[in-house]
Amino acid sequence: MSKKDMAVALVTGASSGIGKATAERLAKAGYKVFGTSRRATQPGQLPFEMLTLDVTSEESVEAVVSEIMQRAGRIDLLVNNAGFGVAPAGAEESSMDQARSIFDTNFFGVIRMTRAVVPLMRQQGGGRILNIGSVLGFLPMPYGALYAATKHAIEGYSESLDHELRTQGIRVSVIEPAFTKTSFDANLLQPDAMLDEYRNVRTTVMKRLTQNMANADEPGIVADTVLKAANAVNPKRRYTAGGRASRLQLLRKFAPASMLDAGIRKDFGLSN
Repeated sequence: MSKKDMAVALVTGASSGIGKATAERLAKAGYKVFGTSRRATQPGQLPFEMLTLDVTSEESVEAVVSEIMQRAGRIDLLVNNAGFGVAPAGAEESSMDQARSIFDTNFFGVIRMTRAVVPLMRQQGGGRILNIGSVLGFLPMPYGALYAATKHAIEGYSESLDHELRTQGIRVSVIEPAFTKTSFDANLLQPDAMLDEYRNVRTTVMKRLTQNMANADEPGIVADTVLKAANAVNPKRRYTAGGRASRLQLLRKFAPASMLDAGIRKDFGLSN
């Protein structure tokens, strides 16, 4: 099979940001790309097709995968990108319903998509699954516990899955970006159980987060990393995306824990 002519990619959360940049980069590289979004999108001048998908619904997942199989006959690459976050807040400021909601999209959505495509990839003799994680999957951000927890879950799930599937010709990797210039921070959900005890620190951390986003990497950096992982002959389990992510990974590995903790707290304006 010629990857340039025939490989089919499915990218979730492709209406904007990292997902859109990734779908465009894969299409430019020769993939036939199907992007998805939870909300119906108007046809536009995109180099890929858009389909409506809700990753929290098994029926929706099955319908989209079935449509792609009918139209393209195969799925060679799945990029799990769909997700959302909660605005900076104490972990106790999100109700159990909100906690379940973020896991339902960010983590269980990955599982639903994976379960839908793995049998097809196994039948066709191979495939690749790339899960968009985050540096927060190995270096949690204070006042972002739920989002970081979903990204930690993706890390563990992906590594275990790669062990299971590689003998069937299917490889699984995690892409780990740092802060990336997207509409992510503008679309954050507000915590639904706000407490006065966290009012001041919420403001401080949100201000620092906004500053970090203003100086963040472009989505194309992540898209280039996705393409590198997709085409790697011997893929790694983890790919950091961009220089900042790589530096944070090195700090996590080699810096003393006390020094790293102090740096994180200083970066987000927190007292010791």
